[in-house]
Amino acid sequence: MEFHWPIRVYYEDTDSGGVVYHSNYLNFMERARTEFLRSHGFGQAELRQDLGVLFVVRGLTLKYRRPARFDDALQVITRLIEAGRSLIKFEQAIYRDDELLVNATIEIVCIDAEQFRPVIIPAVMRNMINPTEFE
Repeated sequence: MEFHWPIRVYYEDTDSGGVVYHSNYLNFMERARTEFLRSHGFGQAELRQDLGVLFVVRGLTLKYRRPARFDDALQVITRLIEAGRSLIKFEQAIYRDDELLVNATIEIVCIDAEQFRPVIIPAVMRNMINPTEFE
């Protein structure tokens, strides 16, 4: 199962040439991961408040292929590919129609909201987000 999140490129997302500024692709991917979690019942505020955890980026690899431009309608596709005790790994890709613009692998770590140290992903979350359901 893939999670699709639509994004419209606004003027503020672009440089003076009307091309999406490179770091904004990461913002688009962050929003899509947040909405992916929300679609499974895990809002960021609730994760912190109710479960005492946050998710932070540990690492990523990213490849730019084609530029997005002002007013483009994009799709950010998010797929969970691995889940460990405290790590979740995602593949994400941004498309304009059928054209791949950017793709990335992003590692997210579950941390204690107070101590900022890695902790085990809460059981309620592990039970709901099972990587085998996304294959």
